Parts: sequence; C-alpha cells; structure tokens
Amino acid sequence: MFNEHVQPRAEAKAGTRARVLAAADRSFRAHGFAGTTVRGIAADAGVSVGTVMGVGDKDALLIAIVDDWIAAVHADREPAAELPPLTPGEATVRLVEVVRPFVTYFNADGDLSREYAAVLARGKHRSRTFGDLGDELQADFEQVFAATGCSDPAAAARSLYFVYIGLLFATSGGAVTREAAAERLVEAIGQILGEGVPQ
Repeated sequence: MFNEHVQPRAEAKAGTRARVLAAADRSFRAHGFAGTTVRGIAADAGVSVGTVMGVGDKDALLIAIVDDWIAAVHADREPAAELPPLTPGEATVRLVEVVRPFVTYFNADGDLSREYAAVLARGKHRSRTFGDLGDELQADFEQVFAATGCSDPAAAARSLYFVYIGLLFATSGGAVTREAAAERLVEAIGQILGEGVPQ
C-alpha cells in the first residue's frame, strides 16, 4: 500500500520535471538564455514559478537539458559488442562517429553552447557530462582503441576525451571552426595511435 502512493508521486515529480525542462529548452532556443525567464518557463510548462525553481534555476535547467540529452544518446546506442581488430584508419572513422551526435548538438546553437560553457565555468552546478556520462564516452573510446591493439587503451581514451572536450568548447566558442576541429580530432587520434595523421 505504501508503494502505491510513492510510485505515483515519483512519476508525477518526474513528469513535472520533464515538462519544465521541455519548456526551458523551447524558451532557450526561441529567446536565448538571457531572454528566457523563469516566469516564462513556468507559464509554458503550466506550473508555478516555485515549481520551476524546485527543478532548478536557469543555469541548473540548462545543465539538466544537456545532461539528459547526452544520457539519451548513450541509452539509445546498441550495447557494446566485441569489436574485430581495427586498422588506425578504421578506428579513426569509428571514433569520429562516436562523437558526431554530440558535436552536431553543441554546434546547432553556438550561443546556447557558450552559455553552457559559462555555466560550467561559474562552478555552481555540476554536470553529469563530466561524470558518469564522460566515463561512458571514454569507455566507448577505450573499446575502439583496444581493437587496434593499442598498448594502453584506457590512457588513449582519456587523452582523446580531453582533446574532444577542448575542441568542443573551442568550436562552440568560435575559437576554432568546425572543419578545423574535425581535422584536429583526426590528427589527435593519429598521434595517440602513434600513426601520425591517418590517410
């Protein structure tokens, strides 16, 4: 009997959170981060301002939107199967494909990506992107590096992860073009594999 009351309450809370985040996402994309208000999010979600703040302030909402999207991409991927041996060129193609959805997402709205980076830099809110979700991405990288016969696939995966994060923020901030970032990612993979730049 106790569980019957807890479950609907938990489901209702999760539903409210999802509505608030969806409304925040729509507003951020339509009005920009600065042009979005908690009051506007509340009106769109059909909840009170207090309910929105219970989910989080604007910074926390942006972090949650990105984290949830990245988590969904990871969840939609096929379970990792053992890879056949890969050449450096094949590994490069696979690694680029692993990060493609994230790069596309962050490059879709440069202003919002810059706000996301600024929120992280303020250090008030933590992102799962650099916790368990980052670990999942590194595990994907590690599997590919292992299939090349790399002597330390875990270290290679960590190195590529930090290169990728740096390029992602440099691109979203406009310091590096998407094309240059893609070239640098391929160069980094080749250097990590000790192969130079794969042809």
